[in-house]
Amino acid sequence: MGLGLSALTRLAGSKVIERAGLRKPVQNLVSAGTRNGFRVAGAAGRTFKSATKLGKPARLAPAEDTGLFDLTPSEDQQLITETVTEFAAEQLRPAAADADAKLQAPEGLLSRAAELGITLVGIPEELGGVGTERSVVTNALVAEALAHGDLGLAVAVLAPSAVSTALVSYGDEQQQADYVPAFVGENVPAAALALQERTALFDPFKPATKARRTPKGYQLDGVKSLVPRAADAELFIVSADLEGRGPALFLVESSNPGVTIESEPAMGLRGAATGKLHLEKVALPAGALLGGGKAEVFTEVVRLSRLGWAALAAGTAKAVLDYVVPYVNERKAFGEPVSHRQAVAFSVADIAIELEGLRLVTLRAASRAEQGKPYAREVALARKLAVDKGMQIGSAGVQLLGGHGFVKEHPVERWYRDLRAIGVMEGAVLL
Repeated sequence: MGLGLSALTRLAGSKVIERAGLRKPVQNLVSAGTRNGFRVAGAAGRTFKSATKLGKPARLAPAEDTGLFDLTPSEDQQLITETVTEFAAEQLRPAAADADAKLQAPEGLLSRAAELGITLVGIPEELGGVGTERSVVTNALVAEALAHGDLGLAVAVLAPSAVSTALVSYGDEQQQADYVPAFVGENVPAAALALQERTALFDPFKPATKARRTPKGYQLDGVKSLVPRAADAELFIVSADLEGRGPALFLVESSNPGVTIESEPAMGLRGAATGKLHLEKVALPAGALLGGGKAEVFTEVVRLSRLGWAALAAGTAKAVLDYVVPYVNERKAFGEPVSHRQAVAFSVADIAIELEGLRLVTLRAASRAEQGKPYAREVALARKLAVDKGMQIGSAGVQLLGGHGFVKEHPVERWYRDLRAIGVMEGAVLL
């Protein structure tokens, strides 16, 4: 891991990154889809094919069990967190309002994010990455740092690593040989983990998307909702109900006949350019089934995704806290700062208390996951806190700003909208 982190540090300090500005975005394809209501074919990009032959799948080893419950970041983790935090502050935060308005990250921003090499830490050395062991805690810290800049753009940045992480953890040797090399090159493809569906009381373990066996493999039919960077994505991991076996995961390339994309802007996460993924009689080869269709694989993907959303919630909640503290200290009413009012001070303190609890539970779940220990209970607690307290923190942030909390001049209203997504979203990110 040290090699990858050192590279990140050098990149963060380079003059190229320092001088990188935000150029005016080109016309937004997703925005056009919103205005005109059309569907576009899936992004036709590279042709994925094996660059090398693998004798067996490459996996990351579980992290060492130290026997101590200590969530203090290691020196390497502190290094990568500082690097990503700096990137989020200098690149994501200034671009967030524009991305929210135009439903797309500014041109060049996501390619600059890819230069950080976030995916490399989660890919074994045998496949071209720098990973030597599972790094769920590090991934949680990265997600939190990115979300401190902007939650929508953080999802857009992390979407490809969700696919590469799933391939490393559950892909067979052929799937890894076909797809993983693209995620360690200079031009990392847009990709997405598509579990979400537009269904009331959606249960990820009961997808409405159907997969049936055919003589040559499988056929998928259904619609996936709120897929990040859907219009640009070249590869999807899609959940579907496999007849006779229950929920399973499939690798779907955007160039497959029957794959179309429709814009689906939402209340929040607008910078992630979310869209619908339509699958109409999409024919897949037998090798498209990920993880052998095992129930335990699907369950772990859902849990690690929920853990990712908890980490994102913590990052955005921290952004709210860091914004409201100076605001209430500087804002004056009746001749004194509003923070002198007991109700205001208590509200700010509540945000800090709930945030600390959310972070500790999330990191504990991540620590157990990367060591190969049972972590279902901890993930459930983290998700519950993220949904309830994240929403509460977003609402309190708007309330503490008074009328300013209702206008786009201040970012708290956007963070409030983004935090509402935590209780709705499944998939998209994976630690």
